[in-house]
Amino acid sequence: MIANFEVATGQVVTPSIGETRTEADFLAHIATTVDTDPDASWIFVCDQLNIHQSASLIEFVAQRCAIDTDLGRKDKEGILKRMASRAAFLQDPTHRIRFVYTPKHCSWLNQVEIWFGILTRRLLKRGRFASTEELKQRILDSTLAIFPGCKSLFYQNLTMRKKLNEGSSFGVLASRPPLIFSPHDTSSS
Repeated sequence: MIANFEVATGQVVTPSIGETRTEADFLAHIATTVDTDPDASWIFVCDQLNIHQSASLIEFVAQRCAIDTDLGRKDKEGILKRMASRAAFLQDPTHRIRFVYTPKHCSWLNQVEIWFGILTRRLLKRGRFASTEELKQRILDSTLAIFPGCKSLFYQNLTMRKKLNEGSSFGVLASRPPLIFSPHDTSSS
């Protein structure tokens, strides 16, 4: 499962459930999310998994942000050469679609990780499902039922939001609140 968690509202946005968690799956998920408001500014907060810094993601961001620069070739030259240069490109604050990465071993800072923990405890831990399709449907139904009318888990008051945004690389105010997302393989939970 790949899901976005809108920080300002606490709502899960455009969850994707699939058999795999590949670069193509992640790119399709990001494209679906961006397509919900194609002209908006987007900030995605995620961990440093390699699919979050892929060459195809760079190409997507460049195309959607109308960035006309030579990206190079994957593992050979330019922005696409190394994971670090790809991450730097994706984090560029001048891009309308950008990514912010949590420090290694700090996925617990990511609000969607907390949501996945609640989903696991309330639905998956003792759940019995007759089929994969039933599991997928129950998870999708739960994205709305777990937190009806939810408010953000952490950003409930403006003072806390301001403190997190001062000097923090993952608490970013933007025209669109940051989306926090994480991929999870729910079949192994």
